[in-house]
Amino acid sequence: MNKPWRRVEVHGDSMRPALQPGDRLLVLWWPKDRLRIGHLVAVRRPERVVVKRIAAIDAAAGTVDLQGDNRPASTDYRAVQTADVVGRAVYRYAPTERVGPLH
Repeated sequence: MNKPWRRVEVHGDSMRPALQPGDRLLVLWWPKDRLRIGHLVAVRRPERVVVKRIAAIDAAAGTVDLQGDNRPASTDYRAVQTADVVGRAVYRYAPTERVGPLH
């Protein structure tokens, strides 16, 4: 990531109820050694950047396991390289009725 932040738009239902389609998020660059289980992270995939929750971390292998909050609508990404993590999603800036920090 060239700058310390990035804007990402949510597509699909895999992260409901925490995130909904059309939510726009601020993603901050985050040190890989400070990633924790439960963090919402943006990950570079071939077709686009997706946001998922960290389910497990294997520091020795340099991977994180990701999953969507809405399991029936989520395609899980397993053992994603930490190098593919763009950053941590920390704030929803749109739509206005849903603005606020992410947990």
